[in-house]
Amino acid sequence: MQLKKIKIVAIGGGHGLGRVLSTLSFMGNKLTGIVTTTDNGGSTGRLRKRSSTIAWGDLRNCLTELVDENSIGSQLFNFRFKGEDELGGHNLGNLILYGLGKVQSSPMESITLVRSILRVKTKVLPMSETPTDLMAFYPEGRCRLGEMSVDEMPIMPTDLMLAPLVKAVEPCIEAIDDADLIILGPGSFLTSVVPPLLIMDIAKSIEKSNAHCVFIDNIVAENSPAAVLTLDEKLDWIERNIGCMPIDTVICQDKNTHSDRVKIICQDLAHNELPHYHDNEKLLHALEACVKGVSIDK
Repeated sequence: MQLKKIKIVAIGGGHGLGRVLSTLSFMGNKLTGIVTTTDNGGSTGRLRKRSSTIAWGDLRNCLTELVDENSIGSQLFNFRFKGEDELGGHNLGNLILYGLGKVQSSPMESITLVRSILRVKTKVLPMSETPTDLMAFYPEGRCRLGEMSVDEMPIMPTDLMLAPLVKAVEPCIEAIDDADLIILGPGSFLTSVVPPLLIMDIAKSIEKSNAHCVFIDNIVAENSPAAVLTLDEKLDWIERNIGCMPIDTVICQDKNTHSDRVKIICQDLAHNELPHYHDNEKLLHALEACVKGVSIDK
């Protein structure tokens, strides 16, 4: 398998990135996940309102995708409190990471400690250690603030930025510089895939990297304004907003997908029992084809 011989960086949000990390978990420390930290909804959002902190939910989800789902660690970090009191709706893993973030000197130290507890060899990194939110602009100049609000926009924003502007953690840049393959997605285009690319040093590192960059498209249309965009419109939007278009190949499910800009690998990616999820084995097959430079069209 070619994938075992290379170093991979996967970038995105919790559920989509979690599937990719789970698929490639056999790679151990040759795999790095760079996680979006702009979520402001649910348990994570409540913790962010309590005090200034990065969003922990997607990081927790990615970490638990890298351990046996029947393990004590997985059950502990995925446990969610029920009820209508102050704990109701909170995820225990989020609370642990939040608490460690207050005890340790940095979010990176907290994540390193949790990786040690869960025995996770793969590096899981926040896109930044500084709290930030998404800010999206309508064509006429009005804006919306916060990840939840961005996904609810009735039309595609012309521009998306981070407020405040933040820097990436240095291990993110080191991993990108050392990568042979960079994976973007799957997940919500505006709120999972794009946010790390809005960090200038991450975008510049990807642009100058010699790694092959692949974008994994969603299996079903997402519930956001990006759902109406064609593939090339997404690529054009990325280029306008980050100043470059680093994607070389797109892996997709829809056989009608075409592009004038990138190579497309099209195959069945859907999980047999959960058709909106990417199947690990099918996704692995597509990524292997991407590395080998072989098109698949079945």
